[in-house]
Amino acid sequence: MENYFISEAALLYQKTYSFIDDYQKKQSDHTSASIIVPVDYKKEFFNFIDKVNVKLMEDKDNFYGYFLFQMTRKIRFDISSPTAVNFKNAKYVIYFNPLIFLTLTPEQMETTIKHEILHIVSLHLLRARDLKNNYSKLALNMSMDIVVNTYLTHLPPDAVTLHWINMTYSLFLLPFESFEYYADNIQTALDSLTKTKNIPDADSKTNEKIKTKYDPKTTHDIWNDSDELDNQTLKKFTEKYIDASQKGMIPKYLESMIASLKKSLYELPWNLYLKKMMGSITCDRKKTTTRRNRRQPERLDLPGHLKNHKAKIIIAIDISGSISDGEFKQAMQEVLRIVQNYNHEITIVECDDEIRRTYVVRTIQDLKERINVRGGTKFSPVFEYANTKKIDLLVYFTDGLGENELLISPKKYKTLWVLSGKGDHLSLKNSYGIIKKLSPLKAEDEILDFDDVEKGGYSMNNQESISMQFD
Repeated sequence: MENYFISEAALLYQKTYSFIDDYQKKQSDHTSASIIVPVDYKKEFFNFIDKVNVKLMEDKDNFYGYFLFQMTRKIRFDISSPTAVNFKNAKYVIYFNPLIFLTLTPEQMETTIKHEILHIVSLHLLRARDLKNNYSKLALNMSMDIVVNTYLTHLPPDAVTLHWINMTYSLFLLPFESFEYYADNIQTALDSLTKTKNIPDADSKTNEKIKTKYDPKTTHDIWNDSDELDNQTLKKFTEKYIDASQKGMIPKYLESMIASLKKSLYELPWNLYLKKMMGSITCDRKKTTTRRNRRQPERLDLPGHLKNHKAKIIIAIDISGSISDGEFKQAMQEVLRIVQNYNHEITIVECDDEIRRTYVVRTIQDLKERINVRGGTKFSPVFEYANTKKIDLLVYFTDGLGENELLISPKKYKTLWVLSGKGDHLSLKNSYGIIKKLSPLKAEDEILDFDDVEKGGYSMNNQESISMQFD
């Protein structure tokens, strides 16, 4: 069976060059031309893909086969990898570059399809979009490939693996870490290499319409051509694909990825969670004759009670450099928008390894420029301060890197941790509260209009479409 696949792939490869050669001749004659993929070739190629799909569906990891079965399939010669994916017209689309794909063994063909599906299940299309302003494209691409390739066998010879990264950049990265962990370390290595050797960015001189070999720097460029959707909507589409693909047992690593996706799908963003916490804060009550007493409603002489909607809130800001000015201003807009109807008392606490300044804020105009101090990070001083103020809620903005244990425990108030865009986890063993992520800002959001507190938030930048798409 394997020999049959190899011979059929070789025959298709020869047919590919029959019309690619014609295209290249027209280009050399300075004739404007586009690659015309013959209808018969497309039919034959996708029949071959159907056979690969059947093998995937018969495999013990048939999840990938059923997932591929739902995807739209297209041919593109301008992608620098055997396969690529994006999201178009309410469907996930998988693209094949026959000039690269058909040179692989049957096992490697299956692996490269699994590779793309794991990117989708891991939400890399979303996470890369959110981090594109923090890391270079090369660092992001290689980091994502490390994550998914760790779970795959029969990788193509030029695949990016953890071993290759450690050897190439003299790193000691650990396996089974997060995408963000790899991106941070690889970016540091790339920056160091660029400074010491002054290496320019790679620039391919080959025809942009035809790629014949793998290039990690551009392998995920096609993601930019995806339809612009908010994170939750794309997650819901992904969940539908996943649910329709689970026809039997799936590997443990896939179970973990799917569980993480479903958790993020039904988990409230930090600002909505803050709003929910605001509504549950126990506030002072005031007596009123307009409402009956709840305990003895028949006693008209007893006054009822109304919530006074006055609670004390501390917003702690890590000024050690983990939270950017843009992130801080955006977060404060969200906070003030949420609390404006509650008439709560808000105190800003600026801190690093000690408390540097505290002040009360009622409107966005009361917000002061942050102190230009860059110390270490300790969480305990804020909790020591909060314990003396009889507060109802502490909201702590930080990158999460501080002590492992608090020197003092919080007293009778709720705590919401909001980690910055680069923050991956909270260093505390016991958080004493809820941990949420702060959505990264767009580049143009670094300058915000304080006169309009309705502005802010994140949406994907409009991207220029990639040409050379074949139906």
